[in-house]
Amino acid sequence: MKKQRFSYFIFSFFVCVSLSIAQKDEQKIGLVLSGGGAKGLAHIGALKVIEENDIKIDHIAGTSMGAIIGGLYASGYSPEQLDSIFRKTDFDAIIQDKVTYRSRSFFSREFGNKYVVSLPFENFNIEIPSGLSKGQNFYNLVKKLTLIANNDRFEDTEIPFFCIATNIETAQAVQLDQGSLAHSMIASGAIPSVFKPVMLDDQLLSDGGITDNYPIERLRAKGMDKIIGVDVQDSLVQRDELQSGIEVITQINNFRTIKDMRRKRPKTDIYIRPDIRPFDILSFDKGKAIIKAGEKAARKKLDDLQLLKNNANSTRSDAVPIKNELRLGKIILKGDFNYPRSYITGKLDLKKNTMVSYEDINQGINNLSSTDNFKSIRYHLQPTGERQDIIFEIQQDQKDQFLKFAAHYDDLYKGAILVNLTRKSLIFENDMSSLDLILGQNLRYNFNYYIDKGNYWSIGLRSRVNRFEDNVDFEFLEENSQLSNLDVNQIRLDFSDLTNQFYLETYYKKMFNLKSGIEHKSIKASTRTVLSNVDPDDENPETIIEDDDLLSLYGSLNFDSLDDPHYPREGAYFKGKFNFYFANLNGDISVEDFSIFKGAVGGYVPLHDKVTAHISSETGFRVGSENLNGLNFFLGGYGNKTINNFKPFYGYDFFTLSADSYIKGLVEIDYNFYKKNRLILSGNFANVEDDIFATGEWFTEPEFSGYAIGYGCDTILGPMDVKYAYSPEVKDGLLYFSLGYRF
Repeated sequence: MKKQRFSYFIFSFFVCVSLSIAQKDEQKIGLVLSGGGAKGLAHIGALKVIEENDIKIDHIAGTSMGAIIGGLYASGYSPEQLDSIFRKTDFDAIIQDKVTYRSRSFFSREFGNKYVVSLPFENFNIEIPSGLSKGQNFYNLVKKLTLIANNDRFEDTEIPFFCIATNIETAQAVQLDQGSLAHSMIASGAIPSVFKPVMLDDQLLSDGGITDNYPIERLRAKGMDKIIGVDVQDSLVQRDELQSGIEVITQINNFRTIKDMRRKRPKTDIYIRPDIRPFDILSFDKGKAIIKAGEKAARKKLDDLQLLKNNANSTRSDAVPIKNELRLGKIILKGDFNYPRSYITGKLDLKKNTMVSYEDINQGINNLSSTDNFKSIRYHLQPTGERQDIIFEIQQDQKDQFLKFAAHYDDLYKGAILVNLTRKSLIFENDMSSLDLILGQNLRYNFNYYIDKGNYWSIGLRSRVNRFEDNVDFEFLEENSQLSNLDVNQIRLDFSDLTNQFYLETYYKKMFNLKSGIEHKSIKASTRTVLSNVDPDDENPETIIEDDDLLSLYGSLNFDSLDDPHYPREGAYFKGKFNFYFANLNGDISVEDFSIFKGAVGGYVPLHDKVTAHISSETGFRVGSENLNGLNFFLGGYGNKTINNFKPFYGYDFFTLSADSYIKGLVEIDYNFYKKNRLILSGNFANVEDDIFATGEWFTEPEFSGYAIGYGCDTILGPMDVKYAYSPEVKDGLLYFSLGYRF
């Protein structure tokens, strides 16, 4: 009898254990990931620990950054892949919606890359944008990642997933669990004031954290038995940390979410709370430390997590294989836009029935987005046999008038404020007109009208007035005018230039640009320091040094593969221009036909992660008339927007060297020692002489040289450069300073 009872006890014990294991096997485990901007990168660290413990996740819910990380993990990305992806991501470019320099048209590179602020200006009212970024780069990144994973829709994900957004018209939380995964994820992550609201299924959506930043109840309703929660929301801070208006507003905005968490935290079976106090929602540059914080917090819950460990049921497909190419079928355009199909497809630069990468698609979208004509560009793929049609949903930006601003200082033009009025679709749908008014010590303007015809020949009209005053050595005047033998060391030179152009241009692959047109140029140089042959009755006497009114035909060929306009890391360039001058409209001066040729070639080569070498050579020469000194080549100075034949040259002041021809070489080493800060070492060498190619002097050792050490930095106004230069020939040093985009 005792033996039977013992056998029964053993049998009952094993039955209970088996039922317990079976019950454990049947447990549904959910994962909820809160929003928190950059602090949400801590989710990656927590996921590493969850995967290490072979925990099978049955459903994922996420809000904002939790939606991004959760959606990609549900699509099949491993925590290690997510770590690598987000460490390589340029979040500044994402947040500011920066369009790469290579994506811009040559017209935009030349004239549009100088404004700091751009505001819609309709009916004489300045509008404040609803967000810093329209979110196009954000969408491009997430869309590419979901397509590579072959999980672009909710129903395709390996793990069931949903995310939360906020309908800003109704102030209601919206659960997104069907349709486009990428589109829903960016709607959930549209941080107010950073990203503009997202239109999805006729709803205007913003960050889900506004209404439900930790959607645990919705996840529990999916039948989850156990829920792991990772919370990266802010806590309330003490008064000594509330020193600014932004800090106070942030504290107030956190009241609701913190109150909600008092109710939601007890509903979380395993609550992981990373220490994110040192970080804020935009601390993406500290991503490594944030991920580590998530991992550290999850390890503190290791005992609890191991209770959920289940090797048998935690099977998960291998990390997402990188499949970055597809065979493109048709290109289908849908949406609300008035631009010709040829204009849009020309910008996209995608060819049907060819192999393309997702990078090619993103590059095409960047090309189109760089026009600033479209509010959003979305797309999806539709399989058709072995090919995939790509269907673009394009929404045109109905705002067509803007006020833009910039500021700059250099040693020639001094301080200046730029105010710009830009109008799109003034006459044609695909045209753009722009007027720069430059206010400062030297008043200037720059007008452009451009009809962008995509892959076809575009049409441009330009007019500019440029003037400056500067002290120059009298020796310079003796070489470039009829003045001589006067007892002065320096004179005050007043230079003005009026240039009008009509041209046609086309491009190839965004790198080659060919332009041809007719140019009118009026040049006047004068001084009031020395008065010679002036009318005694003139109340404002001046001595005219140069006064020409010229017509020319011109053509140019440019190649540009640089990755940045100010501090390139890699790429090459070539600039060549030819002018044939055939008339002088100033009847007092007779000018024979003459031509000017000039060109430059150079390249940037990365030598190390932080070191870049720049080597370049340039030249220019005039063939024909010898009595037009205003179009000589003038070398010297640094930091200003150059016009005509004025060329920078380290070690010499502005207009120190001049002749009708020159040849110059430049070598630079750029050391990017910390973030946006760099040390630049430069050396330039030149021969400057009349008829330099006829005399053979261009073969000889350079007569002029200069060396510079400089500090460069990207600022909110644009690049800042401080350079100290020295020339062995001058035996004196010069300090150059410039701040802001050059205009």
